[in-house]
Amino acid sequence: MTNNVITHAVSRTVCYLSQTYPGKRHEKRICDEEGYPFPRSSQLLQDTGFQGYAPEDVIIYQPKKKPRGGQLDLCDRFLNAVIASARITVENIICGIKRCRILKDTFRNHLAGFDDQVMEIACGLHNLRLRHRHSVEQFNLFDFIS
Repeated sequence: MTNNVITHAVSRTVCYLSQTYPGKRHEKRICDEEGYPFPRSSQLLQDTGFQGYAPEDVIIYQPKKKPRGGQLDLCDRFLNAVIASARITVENIICGIKRCRILKDTFRNHLAGFDDQVMEIACGLHNLRLRHRHSVEQFNLFDFIS
């Protein structure tokens, strides 16, 4: 089963979930078929699997691939590291969704539309968990020194 997920980097919530596609299906093809309308001037951190996917009025950040038989220059390697560090939050969100064990195990239910419902519920539980998470109170250590 394959789904595409669009997340918000700051709030760490799932903003969009594509429908579930059976078998192996390329993520870029799912994006082309779904046609999600991004807000103007939004920023999109893409994986290299979305090469060639460029919605209108969107700022796209995508790591550069190493040329065949060559090396990336220092600037491209630095930008790839920055993009990778930003994408870690996306991978953590996906891990938060996959806390529901039904998503990781072999799915044996063949009812129509049930696989979509399971993924929607898992994303909803992830967003609910984030909304009710206790915020960590921030303080300055220098306030305690007199």
